[in-house]
Parts: sequence; structure tokens; C-alpha cells
Amino acid sequence: MSVQPRPGREAVSAKPVRARDKILSLEEVIRRVALARRRGERIVFTNGCFDLLHRGHLRSLEQARRLGDRLVVAVNGDASVRRAKGADRPIRRHRPRMELVAGLACVDWVVGFVADTPIRLIEAIRPDVLVKGGDWALDEIVGAAEVAAQGGRVVRLALLPGEGTTGELARIRRSPTKPPAPRRGPRPRR
Repeated sequence: MSVQPRPGREAVSAKPVRARDKILSLEEVIRRVALARRRGERIVFTNGCFDLLHRGHLRSLEQARRLGDRLVVAVNGDASVRRAKGADRPIRRHRPRMELVAGLACVDWVVGFVADTPIRLIEAIRPDVLVKGGDWALDEIVGAAEVAAQGGRVVRLALLPGEGTTGELARIRRSPTKPPAPRRGPRPRR
């Protein structure tokens, strides 16, 4: 038996079964944002490469979600990541990166973009809160002026020390070619 929403009642608040169900076109994100706004929900927006998803990403996205009711995450396309990070990036392709981000419970909707900046998405979505990491100066945050001009907030989140894709890649590249031997005995309690 399949349960369908009544006609005219979108199942926006229903939890998707699969992470990929949260990956949407810009047009669909705009539609869902409009529905959420009609319910009085605050929209939070952030973006990034999310090349190797790590704890710093998770904590930042969790904090971003707490700033509103819905979190929209825009993920840079592969060519955009290459231009920003170098020829050896991204490590993961665009679609898997989007799916990993979408798999996080704190993320409501994921949208991809191929431009160097997400300004077109920010202008279209008009978030109530724009979030970036604390490594970004306020005047460097793309869309900050636009969000502030419409009465929204721009929030810079503190980074988690020791967590970052660049550092993680450096550690991986320095590591020996063979994996470390498995631990013997019980794992230490934390």
C-alpha cells in the first residue's frame, strides 16, 4: 500500500528515504523554499566543495541548521572545484559529493552549481541566513551584501581546529602506501 499526500498538499516535511531524494534542481529548491516560507520557516543557505567530507563539515552544517528551519546546501561542480583548489581536485566527483552531503540529517535540500560562485542561487533562493566558515572575511562572502540588503543575516562559523580537506589530503599523501596493521585487542574507550 502506498501513501500519497492529498492533492494540493506537498509532502515537503516528509523525510526522504534516500539521500539522493534531497538533491534537487534550483527550480525545485525555489518551490520548496516558497512553501516553507508560507509556513513561517526560516531558510539557511551555505555552500562549499565538500570534497572529502569530514567532521568540520558536519559540525558546521549542524550549526548552520540550528540557525533556521531549513538548510539548503549548494555544492560546487567539478570544474569549479578545480579552478578554486587546483588541477588535482576534486577527489570525489560532483554527484557523490552532493549525495554524501544530502545524507546528513541536518541538511534539508542540496543543489549543485557549476559557476565559480553561488551568487545566482543566493539571489534566487533569498535565504534568511547565509552561513560560511570563519576562514572567510565578511567582505569576501559571496552574497553577503544581497542577503543583508533584504534584511537577512550573514553568519561566520568558527572552524573545528585540525579538521580540513587540505590537511586531510596532505596526511593521506604522506602516509605509507600500505595500510597500518589492524589493532589487536579491545578498542580503548573514549
